[in-house]
Amino acid sequence: MSLTGKHVLLTGALGSLGRAQAQTLSEAGAHLTLLDRPELAEEGAKFAASLTNSAYVGLDLNALDALKPRIAALPVVDVLINNAALIINKPFEAFSVVEYEDQVRVNSSAAFVLAQAVTPTMKARGYGKIINFCSLTLNGRWDGYVPYVASKGAMLGLTKTLARELGPHGIRVNAVSPGAVVSDAEARVFGDRLQQYNDWILENQSLKVRIEPRHIADLVLFLSSPASDLISGQDIGIDGGW
Repeated sequence: MSLTGKHVLLTGALGSLGRAQAQTLSEAGAHLTLLDRPELAEEGAKFAASLTNSAYVGLDLNALDALKPRIAALPVVDVLINNAALIINKPFEAFSVVEYEDQVRVNSSAAFVLAQAVTPTMKARGYGKIINFCSLTLNGRWDGYVPYVASKGAMLGLTKTLARELGPHGIRVNAVSPGAVVSDAEARVFGDRLQQYNDWILENQSLKVRIEPRHIADLVLFLSSPASDLISGQDIGIDGGW
């Protein structure tokens, strides 16, 4: 599953899942453009320097109008990974419209804009990969995540329709739906409830082992590589058998 000579654009690169993907893809030979928030530029530059053929770009995914020209100016992108996500946990009634729209923009609208930016060169070469991050939460068994789950539903629809429209141009579009992954985001959201949450996850999973970021990275490597060239339009769950 070599990615030698391939240019990968990875959003949300400095989160737990993003770092694991960047490390795995770099080891597979990819050239990486790592995208995350502008205020993390110093941290991002250090992380990129620890990898081979990697560079960091600080962009706010909320600023949709600025995204397309910046990304279109990059070198040819062979693989786009829409990994970035904004997640907030609280009761439905407590969300403002602004908070709802922020999560939709970052979690799905930005993926639409980024896909528009990279697909012209993919079409010209007759080949490309787009990997969108969806979520186990679409199963409807999670409270307190209404904007997040709604945004991931939009991402699933985007995946299915883009796969159909872009397939004739040799562009494969798939989704990854992780289950509950041990991550910094998990610790931040659940705080002092972390042990209770961990017990609930293992009770519901068929496999009584927590999912680690490296497990997600291995799946992303497969979908980025030629080994998955006949897979498109799929939402692939990696949730420990929920």
